[in-house]
Amino acid sequence: MQLTQFTDYSLRILLYLAHHPPQDGERLPAVLDISRAYGISTNHLSKVARLLVQNGFVKATRGRNGGLQLARQPEEINLGDVVRRSEPHFDLVECFDMRENTCPIVGACALKGVLVEAKRNFLATLEKQTLADVAGTRVKLVQLWKATRASQ
Repeated sequence: MQLTQFTDYSLRILLYLAHHPPQDGERLPAVLDISRAYGISTNHLSKVARLLVQNGFVKATRGRNGGLQLARQPEEINLGDVVRRSEPHFDLVECFDMRENTCPIVGACALKGVLVEAKRNFLATLEKQTLADVAGTRVKLVQLWKATRASQ
């Protein structure tokens, strides 16, 4: 199974924001800051950030000190929820999408049931974890983000 790049970037934005909480008088991280930290497209990250705002994971503030911040505490952001809302579908194989399915054996194939169970187990594992559980060590991550920016 492979998550889409959109979901990958959703999780990356959340990790970055978990380690850059709002500080009095400081500017909030902007999409450009996150883009530079990961070395990825600002345009693509803007779309991802918009989805995270729409789904209540991130808050966007306009203005001079505006930017992005987590809308909830990291302990309240469930990874399974983030992945479910970021992935357009979970069609592991063609027959999961009955509109697009062309497989001639779908009516007798037992593989689909196994894959449905695997998908359910995958999501159940993610649902046991929060952003706080996977946020890692701030010092190490910040060093890596700075190194990425410096190399650009």
